[in-house]
Amino acid sequence: MKRILLLLVFSFSLFASFAQDRPKVALVLGGGGAKGAAHVGVLKYIEKSGIPIDMVVGTSIGSIVGGLYAQGYNSEQLDSLFRSQEWMDMFAGSIMGDSIVRPLRQLTGDRGRLDFDQLSIPFRCVAVDVKRIREVVLSEGDLAQAMRASMAIPLVFKPVKMDGMTLVDGGVLNNLPVDVARDMGADIVIAVDLTVNKHKGDEPSGVWSLLRPDLVKYQRNCAATDIYISPNLKGYGAQDFSPDRIAEMIALGEKAGKANMKKLKKLKKRLAK
Repeated sequence: MKRILLLLVFSFSLFASFAQDRPKVALVLGGGGAKGAAHVGVLKYIEKSGIPIDMVVGTSIGSIVGGLYAQGYNSEQLDSLFRSQEWMDMFAGSIMGDSIVRPLRQLTGDRGRLDFDQLSIPFRCVAVDVKRIREVVLSEGDLAQAMRASMAIPLVFKPVKMDGMTLVDGGVLNNLPVDVARDMGADIVIAVDLTVNKHKGDEPSGVWSLLRPDLVKYQRNCAATDIYISPNLKGYGAQDFSPDRIAEMIALGEKAGKANMKKLKKLKKRLAK
């Protein structure tokens, strides 16, 4: 009996060792308001691929989808949420207000202040402190309030007061926070970019790089992804929370996810070795 127990302990230790050696995979979800519906469609195919997600990082609507995903919601639950009237009313009724915080707390379980590493999947979201004009990576606190801060679009939503900071939308300085995932220890990054105008070409330099530091970081982050997924959302806007538009954008996300399925499956095989 003792020999069997020792064998089981050894087998478990060996399995744990292999699991730790597996490259860590991060999911990065960019900002884009209502276009975040496309994140849901992409997530369906990431789930189908079977790729394990070890950490999630989001900006703006990416922080909402990412925070809920890290909390334990799956793509089908998020699909139902995005299509619900309550979801659309939540955003439509929160312009320059805070009515969004209470339903977000209901969705996250109102767990109070916590370390975001304690979620089902470790999570980070990005905001900007307007007092110091600097990027802030939120890794703990009230999850609902952190997600709300990350999507506080200037002149649309009120800034969020938190820990002595005045926070607005993280997309102001970092709309696709791949660098944050790398800092968390990600070996592989799957990024979903909702940006329509990609500003493709050479990295901004000179005066332009000073005027648009977010664009400099954006270009670098796009280049630093392992699997880059970009749904074709031309013609859709950040305020398109109508049922028809949400359904169309979810479908466009599914289309983009399906188009990248070969890459996702290849990564899954690589992780299984």
